[in-house]
Amino acid sequence: MKVRSFPVTLWILLAVAFYANCQRMHAEAHCPGNIASLHPRLVAGALLVIPVTVNQSGPYDFMVDTGSQLNVIDPALASQLAFQTQGSVALVRTATSSQASVGILDSLQVDGQQVFHPVAVVQDLGAIQMADRHIRGVLGENFLAHFDVLIDYEHRLLCLDQKRLMERALRGERVPLVRQPYSAVESPLSPRLVISVNLSGMTIRPVLLQLDSGSDGHILYPGRNDLQQSLLKYSRLQGREVSEGRRAFAIVPPQDMRIGSQTLRNTQFVTPISVDANTPYRQEDGLLATALLHRLFISHTHNYVVLDPK
Repeated sequence: MKVRSFPVTLWILLAVAFYANCQRMHAEAHCPGNIASLHPRLVAGALLVIPVTVNQSGPYDFMVDTGSQLNVIDPALASQLAFQTQGSVALVRTATSSQASVGILDSLQVDGQQVFHPVAVVQDLGAIQMADRHIRGVLGENFLAHFDVLIDYEHRLLCLDQKRLMERALRGERVPLVRQPYSAVESPLSPRLVISVNLSGMTIRPVLLQLDSGSDGHILYPGRNDLQQSLLKYSRLQGREVSEGRRAFAIVPPQDMRIGSQTLRNTQFVTPISVDANTPYRQEDGLLATALLHRLFISHTHNYVVLDPK
């Protein structure tokens, strides 16, 4: 039996039509409440990148990161802007902690939404720039906390609302944010977005996870005895640690994760194999990657989130 193939020109026409349909879907998506709509670039399938004006200069490509308390600019941009730092602050990551120079910008602006005198740190963004060399900074909670935020990955939509218009237009179960104390070395300038969830393999207590739009996967921190005894001891090592920037992770058995009244089946977590000795202990148990939630509304005004708001 002979298999008939499509002409090359037909494949090209189909690809063009598919691309045009995707572009039209993204262009038609808009924010509720007649809020101005942003359409970020999606890098590595998870990272949201938008143009940001810094001190009336730019715009520059910044990654939107709900998991970062502070805004970040890379050293080259700091030099270009003649950014004056005034001290240092601890930056706590998944498995490491480091010091970075910190200062106050004149302003950050995103599509007409402006925040004056935000705090920013100067930090090498080599790991992020490996995914996209055009990224010059990180837009963290020190900026985002001024707004209610809607993130829609399917439609590549980001909404920033200072007037609570989206809150009135959206429906869905409100999951409260859990306020967490800061460690002795952390900056208390911006809140961490933490929610309480229940994992099927961890029945002793709820698990506290920080909402992180700068991560492409869910992470559980090592060093928690109850997590280790009930769940992490079953994790399986994947890969090896080749540098400080690339740590070895183990895969945790899939979990049913309950958030409020919703249950997400077979949710995959990983856990780092090693943690730097100087990394401070944090009260939350890990990170929840927002890219795997598809659509999320964050009310900074009233301290709650809505998964898949309608």
